[in-house]
Amino acid sequence: MRGPLVVKRAFSEPLLLLAAFGSILLATTTLVALTMYASSIAEAGVRRTMETASYAQTAATISAPVTAETFPRYDQSVRAELARAYTSPPAITTSFRSDSYTMPGQEDRERPELLRFGSYDGLDGQARLVSGAWPKPGDEQVEAAISLSAASATGFEVGREFTTRGRLDPRPVKVRVVGIFQLSDPFGERWAGEQLLSRGVDRGDFTTYGPLMVARETFIGRFATSVNATWTAVPDLRTLTPEQLRPLAGQIAQVGERLKADGCAGCVAASRLPEMLTQLDTASLVARSTMLIPVLQLLLLAAYALMLTARLLADHRRMEVALLRSRGAGTMRLAALAGGEALLVALPCAVVAPFLGPPLLALVNLLPWIKASGVRLAPVADAGTFVVSFGVALAAAVLLVLPALAGARRTYVEEQSARGRGGGRGLIERAGADLALLVVAGLAIWQLQRYGAPVTTTAAGGLGIDPLIISGPALALLTGGMLGLRLVPRISRLAERLTSRRPTLAPALGAWQVSRRPLKYAGPALLLTMAISIGIVSLATASTWRSSQLDQARHQTGADLRLSGPPDGPELGALGRGTAFTALPGVTASSPGFRGQSEVSGESGLLLALDAGKLGELYHLRPDLSAQSVGELSRALAGDRAGKLDLPGKPTELTLRAEASADLPLRLVVSDALGVWRDVSLGVLKPGANQVEVDLRSLAGRSGTITYPLSLRGLVAGTPENTASLKVTGLSADGQDVAAPALTLNVPRTGTAAAFVPGPAATPLPVVLTADLATSLKLGVGQTGRASIDRRVMPIKVVGVVETMPTTAAGQKAVLADWETLQTHELAAAQPPRPATEWWLADADTSAATTALKGHPEWDVTALDQRELAATLRDDPLASGLQGALMLGFLAALVFAVLGFLVNAAVAARERMAEFAILRALGVSSRQMFGMLAMEQAFVIGLSLAAGTGLAVVVGVLVVPHIVLTGQAAAVTPDVELDIPWAATGVMLVLVTGVLFAIVAGLARNLRRQELGLREEQ
Repeated sequence: MRGPLVVKRAFSEPLLLLAAFGSILLATTTLVALTMYASSIAEAGVRRTMETASYAQTAATISAPVTAETFPRYDQSVRAELARAYTSPPAITTSFRSDSYTMPGQEDRERPELLRFGSYDGLDGQARLVSGAWPKPGDEQVEAAISLSAASATGFEVGREFTTRGRLDPRPVKVRVVGIFQLSDPFGERWAGEQLLSRGVDRGDFTTYGPLMVARETFIGRFATSVNATWTAVPDLRTLTPEQLRPLAGQIAQVGERLKADGCAGCVAASRLPEMLTQLDTASLVARSTMLIPVLQLLLLAAYALMLTARLLADHRRMEVALLRSRGAGTMRLAALAGGEALLVALPCAVVAPFLGPPLLALVNLLPWIKASGVRLAPVADAGTFVVSFGVALAAAVLLVLPALAGARRTYVEEQSARGRGGGRGLIERAGADLALLVVAGLAIWQLQRYGAPVTTTAAGGLGIDPLIISGPALALLTGGMLGLRLVPRISRLAERLTSRRPTLAPALGAWQVSRRPLKYAGPALLLTMAISIGIVSLATASTWRSSQLDQARHQTGADLRLSGPPDGPELGALGRGTAFTALPGVTASSPGFRGQSEVSGESGLLLALDAGKLGELYHLRPDLSAQSVGELSRALAGDRAGKLDLPGKPTELTLRAEASADLPLRLVVSDALGVWRDVSLGVLKPGANQVEVDLRSLAGRSGTITYPLSLRGLVAGTPENTASLKVTGLSADGQDVAAPALTLNVPRTGTAAAFVPGPAATPLPVVLTADLATSLKLGVGQTGRASIDRRVMPIKVVGVVETMPTTAAGQKAVLADWETLQTHELAAAQPPRPATEWWLADADTSAATTALKGHPEWDVTALDQRELAATLRDDPLASGLQGALMLGFLAALVFAVLGFLVNAAVAARERMAEFAILRALGVSSRQMFGMLAMEQAFVIGLSLAAGTGLAVVVGVLVVPHIVLTGQAAAVTPDVELDIPWAATGVMLVLVTGVLFAIVAGLARNLRRQELGLREEQ
């Protein structure tokens, strides 16, 4: 072959040259793809978060008291500061609310009903006109538009004219209603702070209607008398990049201080966006850093595969190099030849890899969780990818050169004397470097478990990637594999002793060959061990991540579908909400629930009350979080329950007749067939006979219906001025008398209650506690004690302890009680019943139910759907990004392993061709030759598969639960459980074993073809 010496020398070993080229190309392409992937996932995660962020998360508000004189200056200053803070000017709206004005015709009342006026920029884009027109600026008469709900409550119609006066400003205001509008999304987050605008009426100490919306110019000229103005900035953040997150958060956080420095002392800025951006920046950094874990694993594997190839190449050329030295070739000349040969292989890989990365990522797009998220990775080769590619390729070239340089100084005589000499222990083992690496890997994993992410605080106070932490899993795999090499000589000697006792020749020869030169087989064994470990750890991480997403969704929702909202409303009342919710498509079980913050013996915690009898169908508690099953908790939680007096039929009106000895505030407690308790005010009973009418229909709301039968639970008397007594003399429903037991109340000044049908004697309230709260109260399962719940001391009995309660945040203490039992204790203590703030529903397919809920925004309910939440968690690019990186690393690791095994087996077989020919000449059959070769490689394969699986389990237990994080880079609640998919792992091991033995069979067939020529040559 003509050409430069380095080219002729390289092509003299085509097999090893091709192996080196394949290894370097695979390493550079995969690492370039992983680099592109990490950057693309971070950008996709930021973009997805910004696109799906709610109004409440992105909006920034600035409020200040203004007058007609100060508003123009404040408005100019606020708009300038907001434009300065954001990367692009946000959409800014200004809203105003006036002081209170008296309803026309009620000026002489001591407690008149009130009106408010307001103005909102761009209201015509957020609402539709039902009738009339939008108000225009005017001087004499104020034009106003009113919401449909406020118009219904006040009776105002288009064209109505009236005069009103302010409670603080006595000047009369002439008003003309010119339009009635309906908000497009009256219960959306935009109107969370505008309850009067969304509902039309506010019933508190005073009943207030409105606001009557007027033009901005009208409001400033007529109503801006030191009233509150609010500027709301809504930015477009869809083009935000990860690098812009933290600077933008800092700019927005400083808006309030800059406004005060600019002269707006009363300006108050509020926004959740800085916190969200900072959290997103941290999550983006954690996502990118976590994806370095498979990168480092792959780097170590690629480096070792290249070192094996380089060592084979150096061993094959030992005598050639010695001859060149004996003929005058110096170290520099030999180094130049080796370096030129390495660059000849590496440089083409460096050029090609950046163009192969995008097609490889296109395959990642086909992964189910990446495809489901809607993220499409379409990166292109840029300067950064070429830098990575050339860096990896040059590092690979150096690794190819090092073994050649190590043997460049040996003479021909030294090489001859060293040839065939083999040791049982490698240099690394003799130096104890594997034990030192074990200490470093242990420290790195300990730090990962402690910090929970490979990101720590830097000396400058910012966040940075901790190289020790991210290298921990890779070092653990390498160290575990190297420690496993210590077993190779011992196991090979044991195999030799066992096979030498058998009459068959092939196994004995194979075992003897391995025990004679264990280091020859240690290299491929370590490569296979690391590759198998990386593969199993990758599968375990992906499976654990998917299981954790479902666990998180089940924990956060608590049930298939959880509905929360106000317990009472104008559209659906307290006894109408359950009827509507339980009629949703697919609902098979339901329970009203109370869920709210409570104080438990001085500890802040969550109080959760549900129907204990429905826990088995509703309550999602992971089995490992409690020593008792949900069924056992369900049976233990049901305690004493109050009696009830069922009302016959479906009454719409209830009449109560009673005699009181003094003025007595009284409330009636009723419940429906779904278990919802509601107290109804009966007003203040006067001394003597009283008759009180109760409209039961109002308890269901405008469009709600009651689930019958209704039951009377009891009466709760308020605190009278003096001791009083009460006797119920009669009950009637829709005019028909109801047979009721005699009921009397003797009411001291502390208040009391009585049940229509007394229940059993009060016993301790059965509760389930979180483990930390149980420890704080010093109570265990089965123990009884006293605890203060909402500052009321009551006896409790602990019937169960859970590590974490569904629907709670990480570390939040909680108490679970039976709904009916808790209400019984509240009634006995003369407390109003707990409102049904939530509804827990069982529904195998929640899609139809959530669709129906979206069609009724007037119900004012927030739905938390387990399936929808699980899909949202799964589709978060920042949370799922590691899975794609692991799959890339997993596939590359298997290819490295197969390639390394093929090259090592082929070279080893070629080097022993003369030995095989002699054996054949001595009468060893082809079948025995294949058996010997199979025995040798079976030792490597079997040891590697067993060691790799065991190492993967150890690393998985130590590492995987700590690298599975939420999309906000927070620890997962409940704790992550390692999930190794043994079925998929078994399939992978079988496939790898099949491929490797196919390689051995191919080598044996090739040996048989060359058998005749070798015998003639000998």
